[in-house]
Formats: sequence, C-alpha cells, structure tokens
Amino acid sequence: MMAHNAISAQQEAGISPDVLVVGGGPAGSTISTLLAERGYDVVLLEKSHHPRFHIGESLLPMNLPLFERLGLKEQVASIGMLKYGAEFVSPDHDETSLFEFGQALDKSFPYSYEVRRSELDEILFKNARAKGARAYEGCDVKRIEFPEGERPIVVSQSEDGQEREWRPRFLVDATGRETFLANQFGIKRRNRKHASASVYGHFAGAERRTGNQEGNITLFWFEHGWFWYIPLRDGSVSVGVVCWPYYMKSRKTDMERFFFDTIALCPPLAKRLQAAKLVAPVTATGNFSYSAERCSGNKHIMIGDAFAFIDPVFSSGVFLAMNSAFMGAEAVDACLKNPAGAARTLKEFDRDSRYGLKIFSWIIYRMTTPAMRNLFMKPSNKFRLQETLLSVLAGDLYRDTPIRMRLFIFKVVYYLLSIRMLGQSYAAWRRRKHSIRNVAFEATAP
Repeated sequence: MMAHNAISAQQEAGISPDVLVVGGGPAGSTISTLLAERGYDVVLLEKSHHPRFHIGESLLPMNLPLFERLGLKEQVASIGMLKYGAEFVSPDHDETSLFEFGQALDKSFPYSYEVRRSELDEILFKNARAKGARAYEGCDVKRIEFPEGERPIVVSQSEDGQEREWRPRFLVDATGRETFLANQFGIKRRNRKHASASVYGHFAGAERRTGNQEGNITLFWFEHGWFWYIPLRDGSVSVGVVCWPYYMKSRKTDMERFFFDTIALCPPLAKRLQAAKLVAPVTATGNFSYSAERCSGNKHIMIGDAFAFIDPVFSSGVFLAMNSAFMGAEAVDACLKNPAGAARTLKEFDRDSRYGLKIFSWIIYRMTTPAMRNLFMKPSNKFRLQETLLSVLAGDLYRDTPIRMRLFIFKVVYYLLSIRMLGQSYAAWRRRKHSIRNVAFEATAP
C-alpha cells in the first residue's frame, strides 16, 4: 500500500502540482521561489527564454529588502548602478529638483539600483529553479479552464508543438501586460483618464552626473508628457518618452526620427544627449494604464502587471510586482492549507493588492497639474511632507512607517494649492482633457 501511495504521489507531482505559475518575470519568479521554499510543488512556465529584453530598469529602495529575503542581495548589487535619488526637470522652473531617498521618513534605505531587466529577470528566474520550482522556458500557455468543483486545467505548448495539460491545485497568473486571465474573463479595464504611449532607446556617450548622483534617474517634463533618463552600469543610458496618444498619432516619420524630433522638444534632455549615439533600436509601445475588476477568484490569483499597470513615472513596476508576489505567496499558502477560508483570504489579498496602486496612482494622475509640479519642484518639509513624499517614491507603503496621516495632509495641501492657482489649474485641466481624448495607438516597427 505504501509503495502504491508513493507512485501515486509521484504521478500527481508530474502534471498536477500544488501551484502552477504562468509567467517568469519578477512577479512569477518571486512567488515561485517563495512557495517552493515552503515545500510546495511549483511549476513555473515562461513562454520566452532568459535573458530577454524588458523595459523598466529603475528599482525602488524597498526592492532591496525583497531581494535580501530571496537571498539575492549580492547578485543584484553585482549588476546594478547605485541610485540614490531622482531628479526632476520642469520647463516652468529654472532650477532642477533633487529628491534623495536618504531623506525619507525612514533613513535606513538611502539607495536602490538601476539594472538591465534582462539580467535581473534572469537572476530571479534561476533563483526560482534553484529553490526547487520546476521552471520551464519556451512554454506558452494556450488555454486555461476552471471546471466547476475541480482543479484548474492549463494547456501549454512547447516550442516543438507538443501540448501538455496541467491540473494544479492553485493557479497564479503572472503574465504581465499580456493579462491572460483578465482578458479571458473580460474584466480588464483601461484607464481612460490616464492613457499614454511610450517610445524608448539606449544611448552610449550621453552626459552623466558625477559622484553619488551619477546613477540617479532624471525625469523631464515637456509639453506632451515626460521623459525618463536612466544611467546603467555598463555606461549606457536608457531614454524613453511617455506621452499622450494624440501626440503619437501625429507621427509622420519613421519611429527613430520621431523619437529624435520629440527629444528636441525638451532642450535640457537634448543637451545631455548631444554627444550620444543610439546603440539599440528605437521601440514603441502602447503604455495604457489599466486594471482588472478583481485580482483573485476560485483557485487563482493575478499578480503584478497581470492585474494592473500604472504610468511608470515613479519606477514602481518591479516593486509592485514583487511585493504582490510576496502577498500572493501568503494568500496561496493560506488557501491551500485552509480551503474553507479561501474566499476571505482572497478578499483580503484583493484589498491589499489595490493599496499601493491607489497611493501611487493618486499622485501620478496629477503629475501634470501646476500644483503637483510645484510641490515637486519647490518641495517643503513642513509637516514632514517632503519626507513623506520621499517615502512614497521609495516604495515604503507596506511597513509601519507612519505615512497615512501625512499623506492625507499632503493631499489637503495639494487641493489648497490647486485652488490658489485656480486659473492655471483650470487651463491644465482643459489641456489634459484634450490630451487624453480617445485616440487609438498601435506600436509599429521603426
């Protein structure tokens, strides 16, 4: 009898793991690692092969404790460019504004890193495999079903065309902006109040700051949106523009020419790039913000960009993805240990998943207003508001750092300043309303 049970357990572990994770980016690799460390049989499916290119190269200080808990502190440090803060440049202000993470409410996390995502994502994926997850690359999920009262059914296809049917106890959608389940359920909702698109490339020979400021990200506002400027460890710089769809729709040239013409509209950025050479193809993508109506359901959750994506102005993507994986691991563990309490567990997970998104989004969706721009370009630490804003920029949202009341005060200050600048605020609202009008955009090859 014992031998028979052992054979059944081995067969069950083959196509019927405890958890199947779809997507091997930061969210998927992180949750796979955490659940495998707890002794669960975890299968991780990634449709491409690492290393693979991905944008989103700037990390937050609160990423560092997560890397340390995964046992990756030294590996990430070895590929990263130290980032001590963020610089903001506005066409409406003569001076730039520097925010240093070491001045946040909690001074314990004064830096983060700029990284090549191809390197970071590969480190995270290999770590999941090293910690016991059965990780497969070149494995594309074609179909997911949820039969009533049964395990989920996941059909994947390898590169040689062979299909395999998996029956996990629990499913994690970490498919990023592919949003597999949100699309399948018809619950993905684009944020029509914050539509944007992006164009980006990498440069060599660009002007860089010196000393501790060399690795800082710089954000440039301009008439049609904003630019990021991210120095990387190998000497190159990642430059991208996030702009309104109507501006993208105005393009009459090839994408590379359009990109350089757009850079020319921002003189401070153009000056930093005047001696630089483009070293990678210019890429364009629809960067529309979205979220799903829910991030969990019967025997499944959605984490990272598979649930929601917001404008990357605060470099929050990797942090939110990994943090949702940590919360997701707790939720999956609780659901598997206590199926009777799964509904309550998933309700709490859904609530917690929205918390950080809500805080970041409130500020991001007001970044183009005169009042918010003034708060960034002329920061004041009265009521410790600058420290609070720095804590948000660092990603310090889920610990005991006392930011909630100070964030409320920050919002009050913002609204009072908006009233004080009523004429400018109204004009900016009219421009924004025009800018986000429903204009379709599809990325095209350069």
